Amino acid sequence: MQRKKECVAMLLAGGQGSRLYALTNNIAKPAVPFGAKYRIIDFPLSNCINSGIDTVGVLTQYQPLVLNEYIGNGQPWDLDRNFGGVHVLSPYQKKSKSAWYEGTANAIYQNLNFIKMYNPEYVLILSGDHIYKMDYSKMLRAHIDNNADCTIAAIEVPLKEASRFGILNTREDDSIYEFEEKPKQPKSNLASMGVYIFTAEKMYKYLEEDDENPDSSKDFGKNVLPAMLNAGERMFAYRFDGYWKDVGTISSLWEANMDLLGETPAFDVSDTAWKIHSRNPLAPPEYQGEKAIVTNSMLALGSEIYGTVENSVLSSNVVVEEGALVKDSVIMSGTIIRKGATVNYSIIDEDVIVEEGATIGEDKADAKGIAVLGRKIVVGKKAKVAAGSIVDKNIESGEEA
Repeated sequence: MQRKKECVAMLLAGGQGSRLYALTNNIAKPAVPFGAKYRIIDFPLSNCINSGIDTVGVLTQYQPLVLNEYIGNGQPWDLDRNFGGVHVLSPYQKKSKSAWYEGTANAIYQNLNFIKMYNPEYVLILSGDHIYKMDYSKMLRAHIDNNADCTIAAIEVPLKEASRFGILNTREDDSIYEFEEKPKQPKSNLASMGVYIFTAEKMYKYLEEDDENPDSSKDFGKNVLPAMLNAGERMFAYRFDGYWKDVGTISSLWEANMDLLGETPAFDVSDTAWKIHSRNPLAPPEYQGEKAIVTNSMLALGSEIYGTVENSVLSSNVVVEEGALVKDSVIMSGTIIRKGATVNYSIIDEDVIVEEGATIGEDKADAKGIAVLGRKIVVGKKAKVAAGSIVDKNIESGEEA
């Protein structure tokens, strides 16, 4: 008798993340650091294992090196299993043809052989660029109870923002009668979270039909879900009322990091009832010097603070020298802020050096946007990076960007 899993998760992690600009020049969006010690992909992976789902395929494509190395054998998430566990799935050459993933649906279609290895009853489809805590087992139970062919996780958003999402129009029992992909005039504010559960056999059928359609863009939201709805399949919304953030833009990534701060944060990563697992860096304990001032901030292992840090999130091995100010900012691993430098309302990537007297961004009250520095660049002495600037190359001393 074939061994099987009740539910297999497929995590779409191959996106370029172009709206994060310099932060994704060299890494996939799900590998972007977040919240001092995490990467974005930690959240769906942790949700899986906390929900009792121990078989996860991670579909990579764009700049996968850092993501592949980070996931490794899956041990930090208890996904190093003999049967199941986490598997990184990249596009591969076939006998008849080879191709990049053409869309979300095509990415799953190209990996149907992986899914069928486990003969699951249900398939969970996830995005790799959302920050949230969700018990997928409750969603699966609702899917089974409704005898559904497809269940879509949904969250209410402000109506003025609804046109950015796939919008579900539902009956009183939350059965879906209409799905609109990014409508100009949405009829409701119930937005798809990009989290789907399919009854496996139904999913296979519609993915195969979609692959044979030359006019399809090979996308779940644009093609597969509408096709199922038009065919009269049983489709339901699963309402989620917790914290959920799509961190696909600079502003949303900054906001999600800021949501971790405060005595009662909007998003609590210290919840022992729902642990967020990650691959921890090898680093010494955090250190604060005699003249250090740190208020309402999150600091990871290896941080050395000798200056002032206010309302900020600092990853491992960040150094803030004496006389330097970091305020309302996100600073990623290995970055050094030299004496007298000022960082305001900014996101600074890994291994950046901000030299003495340099100014990055502006005070939030007067800011025109979030300043962004890409990975491994050097900002020279007394150089200035204006609010809203996105920089991915070195800046000479005294230069303005």
